[in-house]
Amino acid sequence: MTILSTLQDVLGPQGLLTTEADMAPWARDWTGAYASTPLAVARPATTAEVSAVMAACHASGQPVVPVSGNTGLNGGAAAQGALVLSLDRMTAIRGIDTAARTAEVEAGVILSRLHDAAADHDLIFPLTFGARGSAMIGGVLSTNAGGSNVLRYGNTRDLVLGLTAVMADGRVMDLMGRLHKDNSGLNLKHLLIGAEGQLGIITAATVKLFPKPRAYATAMVAAASLDAALTLLHRVQAATGGAVEAFEFMPAAFIAGHLALVAGAKPPFAEAHDVNILIEVGATAPRDATPLDDGTVPIVTLLEDTLVQMMEEGLILDAVTARSEGHRREMWARREAAAEITFARRPFVDTDIAVALPDVATFLAEARRRLLVLDPAASDLSVAHLGDGNVHYTAYPSRDDADLKAAIREMVEDVVQDLRGSFSAEHGVGLSKLGSMARRKDPVALDAMRAIKAALDPKGILNPGKTIPR
Repeated sequence: MTILSTLQDVLGPQGLLTTEADMAPWARDWTGAYASTPLAVARPATTAEVSAVMAACHASGQPVVPVSGNTGLNGGAAAQGALVLSLDRMTAIRGIDTAARTAEVEAGVILSRLHDAAADHDLIFPLTFGARGSAMIGGVLSTNAGGSNVLRYGNTRDLVLGLTAVMADGRVMDLMGRLHKDNSGLNLKHLLIGAEGQLGIITAATVKLFPKPRAYATAMVAAASLDAALTLLHRVQAATGGAVEAFEFMPAAFIAGHLALVAGAKPPFAEAHDVNILIEVGATAPRDATPLDDGTVPIVTLLEDTLVQMMEEGLILDAVTARSEGHRREMWARREAAAEITFARRPFVDTDIAVALPDVATFLAEARRRLLVLDPAASDLSVAHLGDGNVHYTAYPSRDDADLKAAIREMVEDVVQDLRGSFSAEHGVGLSKLGSMARRKDPVALDAMRAIKAALDPKGILNPGKTIPR
């Protein structure tokens, strides 16, 4: 009770939750796969309070699990017996600098709220994904989240200029700033981003903003093959100077799942196709975005001309261009329902892999072949950020057998390793990929990670048992 009494003094009655009912939102993850009973939930409202919490926990050796929106998929926020440190009260958007095109935000800011704040200044924070209405900046940074616009803007790590972090012993490391260049030693900012709370707790960040596109050209495209889809990507990239914002692959099974699960859902085409692509191009230059006298928009015309040419070549089978913002949002709603579609069936083995762009088709074919060898009655489902080679591949075994599920996960790892890919692309490691890390990560790299962890968290109290195998 000593540590709880200390935390009560630091945080007050509103800042520390100890009853089962009050802690319930933090006792289970979004997927339902990981449940735990925390010691308590600390809800500091400032970096100073986070510092005081960590100093007390470091002194007593109390494990701490930092949590933001709790929308992770890999058990990274499971906290059996640990203190959950929630950043949900740190919700300030401290400022938006339109000249520098930056925003300074606290870790508890919900992603969609940052989108809205940037839009008020005719700017965008380009990171986006289906959970943007609940995911928080702290978790986004801690997992180096990806999403649909990585193709043009990069992962989270590419979008951060500075941050503030509280270390395991409570000291505050101030790396805040708006510099695009800083060559003063090791890049500790990049080390903390993607570390899943292993090295420190990020409490605030300075992030990059970009001009809001004046117009979008968005289309659903049925391609003859994945190779044909990549030809489309390269042609549009060349024609627009790299303005493709998203290039998302949804196979026929995904479309069928969407139609079955979502009330009022509409098929993208009159006929079903195996390779369905959502492509979006963003235009910021007036010459590309300003409607002509006949009402056409140059960037939309450019995309349509490319699609027509590829239809004549037999590389594209059908295409529908969004004719309104509502139609565009309908197309995106299909893609952003991926999590609900994926986890609607059980049992499942969900994976999040990355391979080189030309290897996506090989991965999908080989993973399915090997899956049916392991379990002839199994099925699978995939959806992909095709533009950056990130595939979300989910297998559905015919029985809820732990050994079978483990064998399926190792099979996927085998295929990925054969293609020199990564078994973890954008969702982090947490608990579910801990075995994959032990089996597949370079052993020298693992030793380096353990050494860094030991140096910055010698008592091992930050998110213990996750991410870095012992």
